[in-house]
Amino acid sequence: MAKIKLENINKIYPNGVHAVIDFNLEVDDKDFIVLVGPSGCGKSTTLRMIAGLEEISTGEAFIDDVLINDLEPKDRDISMVFQSYALYPHMTVFENMAYGLKIKKAPIDKIEYKVVVAAKSLDILDLLDRIPAELSGGQRQRVALGRAMVKEAKVFLMDEPLSNLDAKLRVQTRSELIELHRKLGTTTIYVTHDQVEAMTMATKIVVMNEGRVEQVATPEVIYNYPNNVFVGSFIGTPPMNFIKTKVNKSGYVTINQSLIKIPDSKLTIIKQNDLFDKELIFGIRPEDIHVLNKVNNEQKDFVLKTNVTFAEILGADTNVYIDVFGSEVISKIDETIHFNVGDEITVSFDTSKAHFFDIETGKRFSSKEEDEAFDKLVAMGR
Repeated sequence: MAKIKLENINKIYPNGVHAVIDFNLEVDDKDFIVLVGPSGCGKSTTLRMIAGLEEISTGEAFIDDVLINDLEPKDRDISMVFQSYALYPHMTVFENMAYGLKIKKAPIDKIEYKVVVAAKSLDILDLLDRIPAELSGGQRQRVALGRAMVKEAKVFLMDEPLSNLDAKLRVQTRSELIELHRKLGTTTIYVTHDQVEAMTMATKIVVMNEGRVEQVATPEVIYNYPNNVFVGSFIGTPPMNFIKTKVNKSGYVTINQSLIKIPDSKLTIIKQNDLFDKELIFGIRPEDIHVLNKVNNEQKDFVLKTNVTFAEILGADTNVYIDVFGSEVISKIDETIHFNVGDEITVSFDTSKAHFFDIETGKRFSSKEEDEAFDKLVAMGR
């Protein structure tokens, strides 16, 4: 398999557009790295530079310590799966899958064996004599994956390979890709704008925005310790809630003219960063805001009364939108509950799960203790 190293990679187009800015990344052998971010953030451009389909403006790219900047795509020992499948329309499924080995002049018996093994694992063995026009979108995608498998490349590069599939087939193919990576162990870099794909498939996620890397970490760390407001808002469905507020010296944050208590673990962050009575951004995940039927004595310092502005039932879950300082905040409830617009409800904030962000830079504040806990998670590969 392979290790990949990208050092200070930049992509500047002739029209002056700086699509990728100082991109740095180390990919370990057998990693499944997912580049995720909004459209136009530079993730596909980065992938294409690794593949050799886009020229690197500045910086260096290595595969197994070999500088690949000036290598032709065919000499980089990579296999790429495109969003559009990129199958040869006049070739059969067998011929499409065999093409990579055929141009390497591999023995025909080896080619046949590799194609049949890959076709069996992808459940397309009965399609080998068909041409792409006779296949569904899901079947074409499996053929494209099979072609990558047969080539036996050091690195798989995948550019939004599931985006053209319907929702059900996307879920099925996603699980098959996870299993395929578990079996083959091929170093993989995968591009998507779908955060669910990123969270479920990746060993590490690279969150990108406007050409820059915002954070590189495991899915657990990305979700629980977002580097900044952008990462917190992009990762999570619904996204993290953000409220501009202040924390007073008694250890309470003001939310909707109510005082919500901050636990000692979070108060340490405020103390160490000298944030008392300074405007900051309070961030909390929707699942950490709970709708209460009644308030017990232990909860009284963490609750506020507010009104429902909107509610959406998503099968087993309900998203409740509430009014906070004239802005909507979302509470995610893991059960089906009907609310009417204007209903007065009581919600509690699990502030032990909250974060504080700089109002100007958007960066997350942390304490020494939290940094130590974070470092342990990273060391454990979590």
